[in-house]
Amino acid sequence: MTTMIVVADAARARIFTEDNGAMKEHEALVHPESREHTGDLRTGGKGASGKGPHQHQTGNEDATSDKHEAFFASDVAEYLKQAHDQGKIEKLIIAAAPSFLGTLRQKMGKSLQQCIDQTVDKELSRESAEEIRDRFAPNAKLG
Repeated sequence: MTTMIVVADAARARIFTEDNGAMKEHEALVHPESREHTGDLRTGGKGASGKGPHQHQTGNEDATSDKHEAFFASDVAEYLKQAHDQGKIEKLIIAAAPSFLGTLRQKMGKSLQQCIDQTVDKELSRESAEEIRDRFAPNAKLG
């Protein structure tokens, strides 16, 4: 049985697979805009004021961060949907920062949500591969 383990925050998702006692880091998805300072992000919408080098973004800074989090959650959900459609996921474990976990779940379809075996609302994406293996697949070997 193939288990896919996703550890993510709003800027990075690390994808691991565990199959027959072997676990390996399969892919890393990144969204660099989520790491940017909110004032450096350009949303393409209204809000720029002034001219020249002193322009600044006005409005709700959290809205810009939320928008980029939602974009990345959509990307991660699409990646998982494709893997599910190709029969690469039998069980899914997701560990993510609480706000990103909620956003990701909203972006996932029902068939993919039915594969979820476990969720952990904690940001673990900076843990080593060994720590993630020990946490989620204690009998697995890193491949």
